[in-house]
Amino acid sequence: MTQLLDLTSAAPDLEALATREGRIAVLLPGPEGLGPMARRLDRLTRGALRRLAGSEAFAKLKPGEAMELAFPAGLAAEAVQAVRLPRRADTASQRKAGATIARGHGAAPLLVLLETVPGAGDLALGLLARAYDFSVRKSAEPKVPGPATLWSADPEALAQPLALARARAEALFLTRDLVNEPANILTTTEFASRLLELRNLGVEVEVLEEDQLGQLGMGALLGVGQGSDSPTKLVVMQWKGQAGDQPPVALVGKGVCFDTGGISLKSPGGMEEMTMDMGGAAVVAGVIRLLAARRSAAHVVGLVGLVENMPSGRAQRPGDVVTTMKGDTVEVINTDAEGRLVLADVLWYAQQRFAPSAVIDLATLTGAIIVALGTENAGVFSNDDALADTFLKAARAEGEGAWRMPLGAGYDEKLKSRIADMMNVGGRDGGAIIAAQFLQRFIAEGRPWLHLDIAGVTLAKADTVLAPKGATGWGVLALDRLIRDLAEARPDSTPAPRAARRPAARPDPAAGA
Repeated sequence: MTQLLDLTSAAPDLEALATREGRIAVLLPGPEGLGPMARRLDRLTRGALRRLAGSEAFAKLKPGEAMELAFPAGLAAEAVQAVRLPRRADTASQRKAGATIARGHGAAPLLVLLETVPGAGDLALGLLARAYDFSVRKSAEPKVPGPATLWSADPEALAQPLALARARAEALFLTRDLVNEPANILTTTEFASRLLELRNLGVEVEVLEEDQLGQLGMGALLGVGQGSDSPTKLVVMQWKGQAGDQPPVALVGKGVCFDTGGISLKSPGGMEEMTMDMGGAAVVAGVIRLLAARRSAAHVVGLVGLVENMPSGRAQRPGDVVTTMKGDTVEVINTDAEGRLVLADVLWYAQQRFAPSAVIDLATLTGAIIVALGTENAGVFSNDDALADTFLKAARAEGEGAWRMPLGAGYDEKLKSRIADMMNVGGRDGGAIIAAQFLQRFIAEGRPWLHLDIAGVTLAKADTVLAPKGATGWGVLALDRLIRDLAEARPDSTPAPRAARRPAARPDPAAGA
């Protein structure tokens, strides 16, 4: 896994500030009310810091944005980065401030002056998350950022916020690494192997192979992968926390390691991005890792269907009829609408085996959701208003865009088949909704269910606040917060997190992403 920035905390040494090399970042609400560390820095720079903070340009900065003093007189540091941050900044601004510091950080050591502890965990998360760099597949030596130190008058009070920030960032990095990996490296076998490593954190992990899936009757899942040389697998991860005897929350992820569209072949433009079609499974893995790292009290199971959708002489054809584990038959009209077939069997298995209190699935499911919502929001579908509202609240709190979409019996008409119980697609209009309606058929009556179509938010074409271009890790933080809200009795019942170890063209909206 991509390594985190080396981030530590220490008590301030104001006498050593003048000789501190590298970069210095300081958080300023404005020219007035500077804290002791900022005042010392201002004196060393002969008032330059206060003049910068009082300038019109600094006043125009949005919270979390910054200006720099390059090679300031009176300091050995190569630069002082002044970050505008109000005293009572919200979570998003704290994280943005950390990300701004990370973007300016290079190989030189970094010193961040923190006058107060509140918000430091979010600032640290922004710093760690934005320092991500997926360079393992490049031949050049990786650019390793210099170590970063947070100066605080109470470094002991930072221990728990920093441990939680590291746990969150490591979960994001796991998800991003999985999404960024090319498909010739992240095969279904390699994906399963990486998930088995979660056993080191106390997660129970088992891998079901094709013969077992056949015995379970998972004809929909197996049909998707029958054209590939990579074996289809189902990986089950259990984190039992302190509530192992309670019904779990089930997280289900689509894990299509590469999606050519199968016989219904995608157009070449942008097909290379289909390495991200296992994004739902990657988010599930990240959430499970985070729950284990922070020793969550909740009982959560994560199930991911790992498969590759390829054209070959063995591949599933349009017009084929498959039988799901539930027993329903599906006429495959478009082999590029494969994600719903993967999820159908895994959703049913999750309910039959675990009888969960709620089921949440994630999938880069449809191009149609990108047409509807763009790349700012994931589509949220649910049969339970309370569950949907709780998730939307969690997503807002974590700054992860999500928008609720409708469901309705009228959309089911589109799925009627002449020769089977249903078709796997229903035309171009309302494609994301119809895909959700298909999945709802595999949810038991009365079972709270949430479906997240993350096709637009999984892979960014440009830098975001917390991530460089590429995989975002969307959903890890929101779902972790949802688990806390749903399944952890009280905030004070959860043990403190342990310190982390360091170690192109869009698809047809009518088809699957």
